[in-house]
Amino acid sequence: MTRKTVRIAMNGVTGRMGHRQHLVRSILALREQGGLDLGDGTVLWPEPVLVGRREHALRALADSYGLKHWSTDLDAVLADDSIDIYFDAQVTAAREEAVKKAIAAGKHLYIEKPSATSLDGALELARLAKAAGIKHGVVQDKIFLPGLLKLKRLIEGGFFGRILSVRGEFGYWVFEGDWQQAQRPSWNYRSEDGGGIVVDMFPHWEYVLHELFGRVKSVQALAATHVPQRWDEQSKPYDATADDAAYGIFELEGPQGSVVAQINSSWAVRVHRDELVEFQVDGTEGSAVAGLRNCRAQHRSATPKPVWNPDIPATERFREQWQEVPDNGEFDNGFKVQWELFLRHVVLDEPYHWNLLAGARGVQLAELGLKSSADGRRYDVPELTL
Repeated sequence: MTRKTVRIAMNGVTGRMGHRQHLVRSILALREQGGLDLGDGTVLWPEPVLVGRREHALRALADSYGLKHWSTDLDAVLADDSIDIYFDAQVTAAREEAVKKAIAAGKHLYIEKPSATSLDGALELARLAKAAGIKHGVVQDKIFLPGLLKLKRLIEGGFFGRILSVRGEFGYWVFEGDWQQAQRPSWNYRSEDGGGIVVDMFPHWEYVLHELFGRVKSVQALAATHVPQRWDEQSKPYDATADDAAYGIFELEGPQGSVVAQINSSWAVRVHRDELVEFQVDGTEGSAVAGLRNCRAQHRSATPKPVWNPDIPATERFREQWQEVPDNGEFDNGFKVQWELFLRHVVLDEPYHWNLLAGARGVQLAELGLKSSADGRRYDVPELTL
């Protein structure tokens, strides 16, 4: 076996997602398994170079995992010819400038979503990357989760017949920060810092809907700030200026006709479902409910015949009438799986379509969702091209 090292500048790994999912569960996990076997006698060895603004945090992170390379000087890191890939998991407001620098330096790009704070900014990044001839990808992790992979298997197997509708429920109660510490950073609730559940979650819904059911043709949304005051990391109260809940209706261009999707997203809801996100898909031949890990299905032939009668207690246990969809295989961490695909794309030039244009579609949907909420009307979603 020949070992090929690829050096990755990882910016923003002191944050929750960048640290846990990208550094630990993806890059370090690849190293723990001996690297990425490319299948041609070559093993790809990812070498992370940690980048950030807080020297003490970077040093502590590097020491805890035995990593030697870290820096607070992004310009110097990008000027290093040995760096192959730039990864960005910073707060969204800081992403565009850093990504432009990476493009100018000729680095391949892999970045978290949303790719930019506006559609114009997202498209500019995509055009710059195309002109530079570099490879680029945007994190779209949820389509690699076990529950949605099982759902995709049902779709590809024709289980649903003609798909009619999709209903999604996402969210949980994020504590305000006064008597219990909040589970999310305070900037998430300040629009001036790029926060808000629409800009955070609508890019996710775009690629989930697009990949599984069809292109989003229109959006109608209502965004709300249910909890107007929260407490930050220093236990100081602040006004929540960003939306913490969004209720969206999306029309999809499915392969067999129009599909209606309804998705509720909220950081101000208490969970009464099996997983933090669930999608119910209803079709002429069957239905399924998929979460992050599990998926249950009910075929037309096994569908019960409920009768509405509010005068008597319900006797049927509806949840027990669904069949669990088997794993039929082993599922790796979704973030790690996409990292592997992107690394193979960079080194072997294998096909990869989760790029900056796909990321721009997510920014577009969030932008139109906020506009729909502000104007109280439905908006068409134009197809994007470069």
